[in-house]
Amino acid sequence: MKNIAVIGAGTMGNGIAHCFAQSGYSVNLIDLSQDALDKALATISKNLDRMVAKEKISEENKNNTIANISTHTDMATAVKGMDLVVEAATENVDIKLSIFRQLDEMCDANTLLGTNTSSISITKIAAATKRADKVIGMHFMNPVPIMKLVEVIRGYATSDEVTKLIMDTSKKLGKVPVEVNDYPGFVANRILMPMINESIETLFQGVAGVEEIDTVMMLGMAHPMGPLHLADFIGLDVCLSILEVMHEGFGNPKYAPNPLLVNMVTAGKLGLKSGEGFYDYSEGPKNKKVAAQFAK
Repeated sequence: MKNIAVIGAGTMGNGIAHCFAQSGYSVNLIDLSQDALDKALATISKNLDRMVAKEKISEENKNNTIANISTHTDMATAVKGMDLVVEAATENVDIKLSIFRQLDEMCDANTLLGTNTSSISITKIAAATKRADKVIGMHFMNPVPIMKLVEVIRGYATSDEVTKLIMDTSKKLGKVPVEVNDYPGFVANRILMPMINESIETLFQGVAGVEEIDTVMMLGMAHPMGPLHLADFIGLDVCLSILEVMHEGFGNPKYAPNPLLVNMVTAGKLGLKSGEGFYDYSEGPKNKKVAAQFAK
């Protein structure tokens, strides 16, 4: 594979485009908004500058990476001739199904379709196409250029050949792919989200405060980031969406989102991306402080 399209220029999409481009692939980065695409390129350039400053890559490598990326607002044109299209749009099942229906019509017959979904059924997404054997999950971790893991999720009909190709491609990106089967939350979020939800429940019940809960998990369990801080980093709306998918998929009340999480998302307190979640990021992500409603 040489030609890759990435749909969505947000945090995950620009990170995925960055990784493919740095590994020598030709990348079409697609979004409805040219402004979003411009911001994505600026983010990629800034991240590459940081790598140059740390002497992890050369200035030439940075320039080649940028040159490997072209931006597009017309999806139909941008996905023609692609070997692989990776969808990294909002974690919303209706949006993803709509995108995959369009991709199935727009893409060449041999194009593979990947999704960066963190919880939605690959089998369900594949069923929206006429190429279910060529649909697969590629769940990258945030921040994509740094995190090594890629969950490779095969749907019910995903072929062995396509799975092997995506596993090999992930390795060429310098990642460590782990093959998993298609069940709600896969592996990463099936384990992570109940922990985050239980941390919110612990706060909700007044057992301890935000910083106290995060400190226990960092110092007691050797986590690099506390679960409430991590939830802010992921996005509380994303956490809620994943828990809802798992709750519906398993029918088990243990996956039911805590009411505090539901209320915070309803109020627009989404974490780092909105400037406030469990922490206040008004002075920047590195100067976080406990949000007013949680401060003692």
